[in-house]
Amino acid sequence: MKITRLKTRLVSLPLPKPITTALHDMRSVGCCLLELETDQGLIGEAYLFTLNGVRLKSFNEMICGLENFIIGKDPHFVSQIWEAIWKEINPTGHKGVTIAALSTIDTACWDLIGKAAGKPLHHLFGACRDTIPTYASSGLWLSYSEAELEIEAQRFLDQGFRAMKIRLGSGSIQNDVNRVETVRAVVGEDIGLLVDINQGLDAKAAIRLGRELEAYNLIWMEEPVPAYDLDGHAKVTAALDTPIASGETEYTRFGMQAMITAKACDILMPDLQRIGGLTEMRRVAALASANNMQISTHFFPEQSLSIAGSEPNCMSIEHVDWFNDLFAEDLEIKDGHIRIPDRPGTGFSFDQARIQRLTRL
Repeated sequence: MKITRLKTRLVSLPLPKPITTALHDMRSVGCCLLELETDQGLIGEAYLFTLNGVRLKSFNEMICGLENFIIGKDPHFVSQIWEAIWKEINPTGHKGVTIAALSTIDTACWDLIGKAAGKPLHHLFGACRDTIPTYASSGLWLSYSEAELEIEAQRFLDQGFRAMKIRLGSGSIQNDVNRVETVRAVVGEDIGLLVDINQGLDAKAAIRLGRELEAYNLIWMEEPVPAYDLDGHAKVTAALDTPIASGETEYTRFGMQAMITAKACDILMPDLQRIGGLTEMRRVAALASANNMQISTHFFPEQSLSIAGSEPNCMSIEHVDWFNDLFAEDLEIKDGHIRIPDRPGTGFSFDQARIQRLTRL
C-alpha cells in the first residue's frame, strides 16, 4: 500500500455561544482536515484545530510542506515517517506548528494501518478494555453565571455523565469556591468533579484556592499556574492533597519528561495535537507508567480512544462535543463511560455531507 495523495480542507465550527476561560475567549474552532489517499482506495483521516481559526492557514501550510515525506510511502512504516519528519523540522523547532503537523500526519497513517488490517487500533496496539471513564468538558465555563452552571450540570447528568469539569480562575478565590459549591449542590456527592484553572493563578494563590476546595473531594485540579512554570506546578502539587493534572500544553515525550523530573503534577494530560500523534502518545503512556503515573487524554476523544483502549494507565477521556459535526459516527456514552468502537482504524470517519455545509476558511 502506498500513499498517493495528501489532501487538506479548512473549515470553521461555530460554538453555540461565546465562552471564556481564564486564558481564552472562544467563538469557534477552525479545523484542518487531513486525508491521506492510497493506491488501495483506503483513506486515512485526522484533524487539527485552532481556537477561533487563528493562524490555521499556517498549520495547513506546514502539513502540506511535509508532503514529500508522505507521498509514495507505505503508511505501515509510520515510525520511519515520524523520524524523518522529526529530523526535517529540527531547524524550525520541535514545538508548536511543526509538531501539530507531524501529529496529524502520524494519526492519519495509523488510521490507514487499522483500516488496512480491518481492525480497530486499540486491538492492534494490544487492547486492555472496551470502555473508558469520561467526563463532560463542553461546559461549566468561567463566563457562566451560577444559574447557568446549575442548568448545565443537570444537563450533563441527564446525558449520562458521572463526572464533569468546572472552569475556575476568576481572580476571586471565594467566587471560584462558590462555583464549585453550586455545581456540587446540583450533582450530589457521588458525581466526580474536576476543576481547570487554565493557568490563571500563581503558585501561592493556587495553593490557597486548592486548600479551600479540598472539602469538595475533587478528582483533580488542572493547570493551576502557567504551563511554563514547572517550579510553580511542583509547589502546588507538593502542597495539596488534591491531585494536580497538567501537560496538555507540553510537546512530545521530552516535554513530559521535564514535567516528571520536576514533579510538576500527579496526572499527565497528553494532547494528541501537541504530543506528536498516536506514535508519541503511546511512548508518553509508557513513560508515565514507568514513573507510576496515570494519564488522561486532552481533547481529540475520537482518536484518543485507541490509546484509552490499549494503555492500562489511561484513567479517562475528556469528552468535548465541539467536533461532532465532523464525523459520521457518534461517541457512545453510558453510565459515565465511552465505548471504544470496534470499527477499523480510529473508528471514526469524516461526514462528507456535513463538512460540505461548514464554512470554509
